[in-house]
Amino acid sequence: MNLQLSPHEIRVIGCLIEKAITTPDQYPLSVNALTNACNQKSNRDPVMNLDERTVQETVDSLVKKHLVLEKSGFGSRVPKYQHRFCNTGFGSFEFTPQATAVLCELMVRGPQTPGELRGRASRMAEIHDVSEVETILQALATRADGPFVVRLPREPGRRDSRYAHLFGGPIDPSLLVETEPVEQEPSRGPSLAERVTQLEHLVEQLRTEVAGMKNGRESGVGNRE
Repeated sequence: MNLQLSPHEIRVIGCLIEKAITTPDQYPLSVNALTNACNQKSNRDPVMNLDERTVQETVDSLVKKHLVLEKSGFGSRVPKYQHRFCNTGFGSFEFTPQATAVLCELMVRGPQTPGELRGRASRMAEIHDVSEVETILQALATRADGPFVVRLPREPGRRDSRYAHLFGGPIDPSLLVETEPVEQEPSRGPSLAERVTQLEHLVEQLRTEVAGMKNGRESGVGNRE
């Protein structure tokens, strides 16, 4: 996949895809509406605080890359924008509605497990169960024109691994090495040989003490005579 986007570009495209699906009556978006979408405190990770100038500069960059198009309606007083990222007849990417929803969630909310994606992406496409999400992720990870996602190492305390999109470029290889926690060897008591040695030493000490006591008694008897 010959595409690498900045975090701001990923957020803008993710928001345009989301709003095109969830609020089509309000789409395309003005820069003001797009700024509000980028800065949402719900369903966003990380939460951003972009100003309109930054969003406009990001949109302009995406227009130059032919990933966003100005599409103002008749009588519109402000420019409005729509994505050309996928499924538009202009971009090079074509995804199923379910795969589009999964990728959109990864773009606006970052790495997630299949279970998290199933719950969140269902607002944009019908997804029946987690196994369907796992199938979608596997297909996105192995597509000939991809890969578009990658599986991350399982985090401590999590049952499932998270997946991340690759529109921002390759993930650091060191983050992709699954490492099993090193189990500490349980504390080991003394071996049989060590215990025998300790006992022999103790017996020798007792013999010395007994011999000393015996000599002391004999010395006392001799003195009385």
